[in-house]
Amino acid sequence: MKEARNGIRKLLAAAGLALGLAAGGSLAADAHKHEHEHAAVPAKLELNDGKKWETDTPLRKGMENIRNSIDAVHHEIHENKLSAAKYGELAKKINGEVNGIVASCKLDPKADAQLHLVIAEILEGVEAMEGKAKKVRRQAGALKVGGALEKYAAYFHHAGWQPLRH
Repeated sequence: MKEARNGIRKLLAAAGLALGLAAGGSLAADAHKHEHEHAAVPAKLELNDGKKWETDTPLRKGMENIRNSIDAVHHEIHENKLSAAKYGELAKKINGEVNGIVASCKLDPKADAQLHLVIAEILEGVEAMEGKAKKVRRQAGALKVGGALEKYAAYFHHAGWQPLRH
């Protein structure tokens, strides 16, 4: 279990570094600081004593924007008709939302640790959509983001959340 946590920490640190490089370097330091201010990242998503984790307004807004971005092109994604350029635009938009979520994080440390698992999955999807993940198609990256959104909905309280269309 400790090895799994360390692996997730390394993934989040690498994602923070990648985000920081894309944003001019400052976000990497912020992500690193953010990671150390909160509880250790658990090995798997869990409910909060059987209940969904509470969210805050910036998180809900960012996740809705990610959901809406994916939902707007879901037909093209599922029909494998989205161009590499459009996947790049989608990845950039989602990456911007993740930056906003991380920068505005005010969750309880335990909820934040759970959120890191969802964010890590979103960032893996973004990397694939950008064409940076070897042997992973851009379409699979978008589907991974969709899966992360489903996990978010299952583990986090978000009044009015609309699932992605299928």
